[in-house]
Amino acid sequence: MKYIPLDKSWIIRMGILDLIYGYPDILEFLAAQLILSDDLVALKRACVVWLRYSKFSFRWFLLGIVWPKARTINVGESGTLYRFLQFAIWMLGLKLRLKASGTLKKRKLSRDPAIVYLSQTALLNFPGEPTSQWASAAVLLGDKERLVDAPFKLKLTYEGVDHWYARRRKKLCWEPRYDETIRAQASAFRELLIGKRPNFTPLQPEDYCFARVFDYITRSEAEYRWPSLAGHESNRFEEVEKALGWAKAGLTVTSKDHRVVQAIVMWGAVHHVDVKVQYPHVVSKSWPEFPQFMQEYASHVSFA
Repeated sequence: MKYIPLDKSWIIRMGILDLIYGYPDILEFLAAQLILSDDLVALKRACVVWLRYSKFSFRWFLLGIVWPKARTINVGESGTLYRFLQFAIWMLGLKLRLKASGTLKKRKLSRDPAIVYLSQTALLNFPGEPTSQWASAAVLLGDKERLVDAPFKLKLTYEGVDHWYARRRKKLCWEPRYDETIRAQASAFRELLIGKRPNFTPLQPEDYCFARVFDYITRSEAEYRWPSLAGHESNRFEEVEKALGWAKAGLTVTSKDHRVVQAIVMWGAVHHVDVKVQYPHVVSKSWPEFPQFMQEYASHVSFA
C-alpha cells in the first residue's frame, strides 16, 4: 500500500544501537530518505550531534577518552528518543543535553540518573511514567533480562536487539521496517470507507485511537490493557472522547496529539462528517504522507 511510513519505533531502536556502538549507518540511512516522520527527523538531528561531538562507542568509553564540551540534542516531541538518549547519556557519562519541544515539554520525564541501576520491572513501574521506554533503554544499553510478560514495545526492543546483533555478527547492517500498525489501520479504513466492517484487532496502545473511534475497543477495556495511554502526547483516554464530542458537534478539534487527529479525520471520512482540525500537521509525527493517503483514498475529505 502506498504512503505507509517507516516504522519509527524500529528505526529509533536500530539508530540508538548504532550510535552506542559507533556505527554511522543510521545517519546514512536517514539522509537517503526523501520523506521522514517528525520523530525520525529528530533522530537524524540527534545522530548529527552525537556522531560529531561525542565519543559515542563503548570502545572509546573503556579507553577512558575524555568527553568533549557539552552539546544539545533537540529531540522534538519524541518521548521514545528522549528516554533512550537520556538513559545512554547517563550510563555512558556523556556531556550531552536534551531539548524537548511541543507536547513533550508537558510530559513527565525523569531527571534522576540513578534509574540506570534499576531493573526492567522497576522501570516499568516507575512512579508517574507509565511507559516501557525506560526499560527498553536499559535493554538497548546491554541489560540481558528478558521478561516473559513484557509489554508490546519492550518485546519489540528484545526483537530489535537480537536482530541488530545477528546482522552485525555477519558484518551486515540492520534491515529497516515499515509501520505495520499504520498499515493495518489504513487497510481497515479503506474497507470502512466502502461500507464494510473489516476484522480489526487492536494489538497495542498505538491502535487505541483508531480502534476507539470505530468501536473496536471500549475505553474501559483499553484502560485495563494499556494504562500507559494516559501518559502519551495527551491522556488519550480523555483526548479521544473530547475529539469525538467536538467532531459530532461540528466544533474544531483542537487536539495536538497525532494519533487522535489521524483517527478523528478518518472517522469523519467514513461517517461523512466534515471534521475541522486546528493542528493537521501533527500527524506527520508518525505518518508524514497522511494527507496524500487521504487525498487518494478519501478525496471527499479536505485535510491540509
